[in-house]
Amino acid sequence: MTTTDTTTTGSTTTNTPPQPAALRLHHTAYVTKDQAATRAFYEDILGFPLLATWAEADELFGAERVYCHTFFGLADGSALAFFQFANKADQDLFDPDLTPSPFRHIAMKVDAEGQAAIAKRLEEAGWKPEGTYVLEHGYCRSLYATDPNGMIVEFTVDHPKVNEINSTRAKTAHADLKRWLGGDHTSNNTYR
Repeated sequence: MTTTDTTTTGSTTTNTPPQPAALRLHHTAYVTKDQAATRAFYEDILGFPLLATWAEADELFGAERVYCHTFFGLADGSALAFFQFANKADQDLFDPDLTPSPFRHIAMKVDAEGQAAIAKRLEEAGWKPEGTYVLEHGYCRSLYATDPNGMIVEFTVDHPKVNEINSTRAKTAHADLKRWLGGDHTSNNTYR
């Protein structure tokens, strides 16, 4: 839920959104069935260094859970993290099968050179060519690949005029959402 600070000056009321307390993404976490395959994909193919491996045994959610928690680094200091459980019942409980969907993914910003390098490494590794593709969104160009866990990872290059595009979309973001929720589903992507 978003809260706003309301300030009244004379007869004018303005809503000022709160400043985000989060400085950057620390990590985003997922469950893996195979830490070795996950490590090979993220570190050997994509080049995300394995920063830490934590072997854990904690009292969580009413039982002792034994798990391995790995962190793979991104250039800004954030990380992708993966859990694998020692107990099959815990693995099944915390890693239910999800219906595959291209709309459930994580996107990471890269430059054009980085995107080309990742595409080359994926191709050289013979990594799931049927699950690797590029989409031109207009406001960005995205390379998609599927990791060993069936999760889609996206590597996005912003349009050269990204600041102008973002400024335009920010000015009408609330009105655009209201319009769409009200039933007007007309596309506002004029960048394709």
